[in-house]
Amino acid sequence: MAKELDIRDTIRFPRDLAFEVIREKLSELDAYLPNIDEIKVEQRSVRDDGCIEFVNLWRASRKEIPAVIRPFIKPELLQWYDYATWDCAAYVCHWRTEMAFLDGAITSTGTNYYRSLDDGTMEVHLTGTIEVAADKIPGVPKLMSKKVAGAVESGVLKMTEPNLRAINRGFEKYIEANHNPRHPRPGTPIPMAS
Repeated sequence: MAKELDIRDTIRFPRDLAFEVIREKLSELDAYLPNIDEIKVEQRSVRDDGCIEFVNLWRASRKEIPAVIRPFIKPELLQWYDYATWDCAAYVCHWRTEMAFLDGAITSTGTNYYRSLDDGTMEVHLTGTIEVAADKIPGVPKLMSKKVAGAVESGVLKMTEPNLRAINRGFEKYIEANHNPRHPRPGTPIPMAS
């Protein structure tokens, strides 16, 4: 049974700026996240309707794993794919993630809504589901699959909110470090450091 996601957070920059940075500069965020080694844009395309599609590969840091078991953890266990469709007119991103090594055992899908707030900041509202098919995880006995699925879903759900908040704080740091504070007005191209 899938677990529901419904998380809200605020980024302390205007929506036009923050939305574009989140969409276009995600691969540069790894420097601001201690538990992520790399975010690599594998594919980017613009559809006829103006929506922008991305396939991103995320690689988690081995530093988060206890040293005693690091030699046994293969690198592919620490990565996942993020498939995102950004609707720039509606300020919405539809997404799904796949673990690179479990072939459909853990799926998450959802939508992020980006809303301007009256104080000039932006609200991020993440909605979605996480579902685990434990019978697709090697070594899980069939009789235990429902219990294992529930435990994994709860664990992933427990990590999702703090990770979303950490990513948003990373974006704020990125914007502070790279954005020209004299950005004239919404809709103007964003001058970024290379």
